[in-house]
Amino acid sequence: MANISIGSLDFPKVSEQPVEIVERKGTGHPDTICDALAEELSIALSEMYRKECGAIMHHNVDKALLIGGIADPKFGGGEMISPIEVYLTGRAINELNGKRLPVEELAIETAHKWLKENIPNLDVSKHIIIIPKLKPGSKDLVELFERFQLKGEIPLANDTSFGTGYAPFDDTETIVYELERALNNKEFKKEHPYVGEDIKVMGVRNYDNIRITIAMAFVDKYVKDVKDYLEKKEIVQKYAHDLAQKLTTRKVDIFINTADDPQNESVYITVTGTSAEAGDDGQVGRGNRVNGLITPYRPMSLEAAAGKNPVSHIGKIYNTAAMDMAERIVAEFEEVEETYVYLVSQIGKPITEPQVCDIKLRTNKDIKSLEEAVRKIAEEELEKLPETWKKFLQRHFRLY
Repeated sequence: MANISIGSLDFPKVSEQPVEIVERKGTGHPDTICDALAEELSIALSEMYRKECGAIMHHNVDKALLIGGIADPKFGGGEMISPIEVYLTGRAINELNGKRLPVEELAIETAHKWLKENIPNLDVSKHIIIIPKLKPGSKDLVELFERFQLKGEIPLANDTSFGTGYAPFDDTETIVYELERALNNKEFKKEHPYVGEDIKVMGVRNYDNIRITIAMAFVDKYVKDVKDYLEKKEIVQKYAHDLAQKLTTRKVDIFINTADDPQNESVYITVTGTSAEAGDDGQVGRGNRVNGLITPYRPMSLEAAAGKNPVSHIGKIYNTAAMDMAERIVAEFEEVEETYVYLVSQIGKPITEPQVCDIKLRTNKDIKSLEEAVRKIAEEELEKLPETWKKFLQRHFRLY
């Protein structure tokens, strides 16, 4: 393919630069909740369309807004005063050959299922209201989608957009990602039920010192008083420090809930384990990128990948494709330390034919000696794109 470009990364590695910033918003963060509910709805719609229509039909449900509630948390257990509201909006085919398809009912059912499984202290019957607002797509985009989908042909890009990816993670990125995953692990929660799901991890590296600031919602019914809170916070801090320090040779400092004012009994406790109950609102696309992180020192797309259709929406599939391509190149070539990939589409063109696939390598080897093999990987990954929807339905990617 003439539109594949291979070149060198000619600037210092991010991990060797003086400063680096990395962020991850955890499971119960309001933005992550929106991403999760949008993506789970896309998966549910895709499965319903396959069953009812024989193929995934046009949909993009990548618009969701969470309006925080009002809560009164107290040591030993507080209460919700006003519920959280979540608007699930977007476009989805809701009728086929005169038969109504229950897309809005599916949105509510899917949201309740995810919330029950992932934020157990939030009562879906009392603490949250799901409001679906889903309408059919525009005639031209629906027809573009059906032009290939019902014929079994290569999907045509339904947007002119781009995707980016890189590999591998450096130590700061690894720490930020693994810390949130560990603190939100269901086994960890069994031993430490006072740790809520709203966990945001911010990593700031200054030369060889990595400072990790964790905002973590405690669940009030598991905390007796300020003394108990501080003791539990210290347990989590030690756990987080021990884990983080195993992932790097650099010095790591851990800080949890730095806005706490214990003398005035002002600490971060919640009824439900998420700040969505009172302290924060949420929206799709404001959280983690498709690799699970927010990395301002790396290439990123501003696309909201969650909720977009998995067949032809470039804002979704080119970001994951770029990530897959970068990870595969690094894995298959020992001499390649790092890879950045950039892909851009043109609406109406086959997704396997990007306007450009730009691959940048960090290697001590002559780029020309690797060019043919790297090009072959890129071509193979692009050829796989018509089947990528299966990975989304299997939740293969870290979209939230």
